[in-house]
Amino acid sequence: MTAIATAATLCLPISLSRSSKFSSKKAVKAGFKVFAIFGEEGGSVGKKSAWGPLFDVEDPRSKFPQCKGKFFDANQALEVVRFDIQYCDWRARQDLLTIMLLHEKVVDVLNPLAREYKSVGTLKKELAELQEDLTQAHKQIHISEARVATALDKLAYMEALVNDRLLQDKTATESDRSPPSPSTSSNSLETVKSRLTRKSLNVSGPVQPYHSRLKNYWYPVAFSTDLKDDIMIPIECFEEPWVIFRGENRRPGCVQNTCAHRACPLHLGSVNEGRIQCPYHGWEYSRDGKCEKMPSTRLLNVKIRALPCFEQEGMIWVWPGNDPPAATIPSLQPPPGFKIHAEIVMELPVEHGLLLDNLLDLAHAPFTHTSTFAKGWSVPSLVKFLTPASGLQGYWDPYPIDMEFRPPCMVLSTIGISKPGKLEGQSTKQCSTHLHQLHVCLPSSGQKTRLLYRMSLDFAPILKHIPFMQYLWRYFAEKVLNEDLRLVLGQQDRMINGANIWNSPVSYDKLGVRYRLWRAAIEQGAKHLPFSE
Repeated sequence: MTAIATAATLCLPISLSRSSKFSSKKAVKAGFKVFAIFGEEGGSVGKKSAWGPLFDVEDPRSKFPQCKGKFFDANQALEVVRFDIQYCDWRARQDLLTIMLLHEKVVDVLNPLAREYKSVGTLKKELAELQEDLTQAHKQIHISEARVATALDKLAYMEALVNDRLLQDKTATESDRSPPSPSTSSNSLETVKSRLTRKSLNVSGPVQPYHSRLKNYWYPVAFSTDLKDDIMIPIECFEEPWVIFRGENRRPGCVQNTCAHRACPLHLGSVNEGRIQCPYHGWEYSRDGKCEKMPSTRLLNVKIRALPCFEQEGMIWVWPGNDPPAATIPSLQPPPGFKIHAEIVMELPVEHGLLLDNLLDLAHAPFTHTSTFAKGWSVPSLVKFLTPASGLQGYWDPYPIDMEFRPPCMVLSTIGISKPGKLEGQSTKQCSTHLHQLHVCLPSSGQKTRLLYRMSLDFAPILKHIPFMQYLWRYFAEKVLNEDLRLVLGQQDRMINGANIWNSPVSYDKLGVRYRLWRAAIEQGAKHLPFSE
């Protein structure tokens, strides 16, 4: 984008410029012309310079988009804003070139050979004039910087408007294809979108009860390596207590963590021949929740609730919803070439949506994670998340990080690893080494999340064989997470008391906003979910 060239030229140090004298023959061979503009519409300076290729950019004003009528549609307005940035880039180049040429004039005036033919008074007068010209040129540079910043803000806003318009048009088209009915018209995606526009996204107040539709997904709840034959793992899922264990043939099971007899927590008991045994009176339950043993009394037909539970690719999955389970479980394996180095589980005192908001945001890194992974990162002039109009995945600019939100509660990211403080300016494909992360934010309760974190690398396989390395990985993960938690806990406290945590979203909030729109559509019963294709 031309704005990148603008930023680059504005950062060039003046001390790098040198006097460059070309013969007319060399200048013709080089094939470029350089023009410096003084003032807003000033005259040009025809002096040739070694900086020519950098500033040889066509004046874009001749290509201003022609639009008939008083009003533009969203795409025409976006084109106008893009033209504005192109003009600002061209303007900034001319302003910088002016300074370059003035600097060369100063060098010429101070040339020892030139001083032999000029008096001291003449030199002082010429230098004073050049100093004044340089002062004006520097002021113009600052004006150009402000124009670029304003144009970029306009572009980010227009991109958000256009993306929203595309989604609305697509939804309207789908609605036209399907016959409307009284039972579904009020639940259309267009209704949800109209309630949750960019300026009115409202996430405030106490956490509401989870909608039943949010439960109709497969959820990872534990790593296979943590579920030993004699181990029970108690979890909370959607405000309800469950316990996971290995039953017959080591197949995992998930049953209600409450004995049908006297409501004793079953995870305090033990696993006996593939059945979970209550520690109070010894009642034993199989994977399907059926009580198969009642010591000291006659066996009754008793059953507790059980969830569909499967093991796939090193993770234990459950289906907490009332609808029939989906036939396939999504794959969360790292990309080819990666080896898993760490699997960590944490119980966090925050609502899972707030945690997802945080994980889907990278713009906070150079401000929040200054003592961990973002130490040494510079603060970019512009941070963007680039994504398809209807997608929940994309990549960050200027950071070499790809990211995806995968419903219902997973965040996958691939990070190109460079030297500390040197992340900017590269994509993940340009980096030779990478770190892949999986975050699963299981909604335990209104203010509690079970976080499953998996970290994989495509380099340094020897690290897997270093003793106690898993403790070091956990130390680093907790240190990074604690930097976020102090902020997210503060958000949660204010949200519960009525503050809107999505009061003023900006362009780099795109992925988080899309998650919130997706979740709102789920909770409001929309027929078509946004960003699902």
